[in-house]
Amino acid sequence: MKHLIVLLSSLFVAGGAFAAAGDAAKGQPIVDKVCGACHGADGNSTSPIYPNLAGQHPEYINKQLNDFKAGARKNATMAPNVTNLSQQDMLNLAAYFSSQQSKARMAKDAALVAEGQKIYKGGNPGSGVPACASCHGPAGSGIPVQFPRVAGQHSKYVLSQLKNFRSGDRANDGGKMMQVIARKLTDREMLAVAEYISGLR
Repeated sequence: MKHLIVLLSSLFVAGGAFAAAGDAAKGQPIVDKVCGACHGADGNSTSPIYPNLAGQHPEYINKQLNDFKAGARKNATMAPNVTNLSQQDMLNLAAYFSSQQSKARMAKDAALVAEGQKIYKGGNPGSGVPACASCHGPAGSGIPVQFPRVAGQHSKYVLSQLKNFRSGDRANDGGKMMQVIARKLTDREMLAVAEYISGLR
């Protein structure tokens, strides 16, 4: 419970920083020049190693950009791309991507989807893994300010982030809730959850 309180507190602080509204129209030129090559001009990435940002909560995008810039979240590709972004630039990018329509995707492996659905909806009581849906919602839409949208995310990207949380390479989730959860997931469970999430809409 303590971890949850810390996590929510940190996210609400990030949400407070978003109080100054972003301008989607001013974010688009930055996307065209910097972000679109990896994340797609409309936030729908065509590469499975880069996340889809279309329809993501603006508060979450803003927090991640700030974390990349501050070094709280490390990524060799993102680091140089956020260096020259101002706080307003990040707000504008968040406004732009959140206003875009996320494209529906299809999961590919039926067996993995079935396994992933059980974990996503019911967790694994035996190993202490909570249901993903309890934070990210039954349809993967997330909870604005608190938890990100995951529906339709590339399975390869989701898997990479779960592994990063487990190893500690990613540690910008406030109370470290995702690190704790990821360490309880087996490789197969991670793969299954990632595949299930990719087909959510």
